[in-house]
Amino acid sequence: MKIIGKKILPTLLLLTPLFIFPLVVQAICPVCTIAVCGAVGLSRWLKIDDSITGLWIGGLTISLIVWTITWLQKKNWQFLGMPIIVAVVYYLIIFLTLYFAKFLGHPANCFWGIDKLLWGIIIGSIFFTIGAYSYTYLKKKNNGKAYFPFQKVVMPIIPLLILSLVLYLLTK
Repeated sequence: MKIIGKKILPTLLLLTPLFIFPLVVQAICPVCTIAVCGAVGLSRWLKIDDSITGLWIGGLTISLIVWTITWLQKKNWQFLGMPIIVAVVYYLIIFLTLYFAKFLGHPANCFWGIDKLLWGIIIGSIFFTIGAYSYTYLKKKNNGKAYFPFQKVVMPIIPLLILSLVLYLLTK
């Protein structure tokens, strides 16, 4: 119990200002990004399979890409191929960091012949994006209104949660 308190209490204290002073909703909301960050840290701490961790890293990457593009647009920093360049830069940073830290490339750490972490990042990126676009689509169908509170948070996270459960059962 002592160890858990030392890790959870500081995290809760850091997140408290987000609930006291809510941020303006952005392209992918901050609460969603915090949920993804928390899940990545927790999964590594709990020694959850790399494919599941990769799902959440992929979701976080998409969130960071969208945030960065939105921020650049607000600053009127537009340039040719901006979304593609931002995405490539983020994925390069992530893949190179994981590769040089020796998290990628272990022959015994494969799922269907692909590195588990790499596979998870790719699948997580795809399904997080599908979840985010689903929110936008459903909101348009409902005259610009969400169907339920925090739908913008829930929609991108649900696919990652479902896939995490499926991969947990497959890799158990």
